[in-house]
Amino acid sequence: MNIPMLLTITRILAIPVLVVIMLTPFPRQELAAFIVFILACLTDMLDGFWARRKKMTTVLGSLLDPIADKLLMASALICLVERHVVASWIAIIIIGREIAVTGFRAIAASQGLNIPASNWGKLKMTLEVIIISILILGPGYLGMLYKLAQTVGLWLIVAMALFSAVEYFARFGPRVLSQDSPS
Repeated sequence: MNIPMLLTITRILAIPVLVVIMLTPFPRQELAAFIVFILACLTDMLDGFWARRKKMTTVLGSLLDPIADKLLMASALICLVERHVVASWIAIIIIGREIAVTGFRAIAASQGLNIPASNWGKLKMTLEVIIISILILGPGYLGMLYKLAQTVGLWLIVAMALFSAVEYFARFGPRVLSQDSPS
């Protein structure tokens, strides 16, 4: 057990805390949820930085880290759907993209192909963190910025999710399919 792995596990353990906070009304609920979400997102940046810098990357860590990211984003989106902030179809597209790309990358890995995160995927993730953070914090804190995130921001995430998924499949699909076909 190393520090990057502890940070990833901390992010996973933060998810139920975030869900309870987001779905239990109390004074300053939005602020508490925002803080937990941001801290969880920071563990993602720190664990990757620490693992690469200190050469502490592990197979388990490289598998758990993206799963923790997907669980965090999916949990926040589902809570925002429950709170009527995000339309369910938007959450389905975003979460569906994550499942499809993760599955595709797992198939490629089983064939010995490593598909690294693309720049478009990283940009999508950054945009998701920003927009979801704004939506969690809510209109009481951010006013017009919240409305902009709820309309334009969510559309940008959907567009980036679809574009980056197509990019993964177009770029790596032929190699994965050619290795999967019978010889």
